[in-house]
Amino acid sequence: MSSEVNQAHGAAEQMTPTAYISEHLQNLNNSGGPQTSIIDFSIINLDTIFWASLMGLLTVFILLIAARRATPGVPGRFQCFVEMIVEMAETQSKSIVHGDRSYIAPLALFVFFWIILLNTLDLVPVDWVLGVNHFIESFGVHVPHHKVVPTTDLNATMGMSMSVLLLVFFYSFKVKGFGGFLHELVSAPFGAKWYLAPFNLALNIIEYLAKGVSLGMRLFGNMYAGELVFLLIALLGSVWTFNLDLSLFGLVGHVIAGSAWAIFHILVILLQAFIFMMLTLVYIGQAHSHH
Repeated sequence: MSSEVNQAHGAAEQMTPTAYISEHLQNLNNSGGPQTSIIDFSIINLDTIFWASLMGLLTVFILLIAARRATPGVPGRFQCFVEMIVEMAETQSKSIVHGDRSYIAPLALFVFFWIILLNTLDLVPVDWVLGVNHFIESFGVHVPHHKVVPTTDLNATMGMSMSVLLLVFFYSFKVKGFGGFLHELVSAPFGAKWYLAPFNLALNIIEYLAKGVSLGMRLFGNMYAGELVFLLIALLGSVWTFNLDLSLFGLVGHVIAGSAWAIFHILVILLQAFIFMMLTLVYIGQAHSHH
């Protein structure tokens, strides 16, 4: 009898709005529970790795298909679209980075396409994810949690921003040399006076940390907020499950609000990808400049 009571209590708990939102925001990781600290390298979010890798491979596949189908004649719609994106990335990299752009322009192109695909996963209806979990479990594989959008995972966005920061250090060493980079750390922005070196070093360290943190937090914050809005809108369509006599209101509100927010969110998806690409180019461009 006590087990039946506990099961009933667990089912009721799952039907609360708070539990509903928490369920959709929980990653599938190797620990079996939520991450309790901001930094914990022992926890690996398996769903984030899967979807980020899949979208990365899909990005490479799309660009390869576009390159192989490119013709000197009248381009088709797909080729025209890709050429517009390529020209945009090339133009931006040329105006920001003054140096060898053999790898920088393709990097900007890949980052833009990749983040668009990652963010577009946010348009997948939130309850479809639970449906996929139940479908997988029909094959005997238990999936307790599953979050589709990698950019709503702070681990993913901070990993991307730290990768950009490593590229900044790489190009700083490549362009200025190790000695030139160290000299810049202690001489900019206040000058090369020896008594100003500690202040210059402290400011430069703070600047690099701010670049890495702000780049990842900006993408995460916007996409996480968008995911929360989608979840709140989804609650409108299921208010009847919470013993509220608002079924008609919830259905109408869900359809109208969901459609409006999805249309607006498309702009957010493109804008965040463009901002991440531009800031990547700006930071790498700064690594090529001498103070």
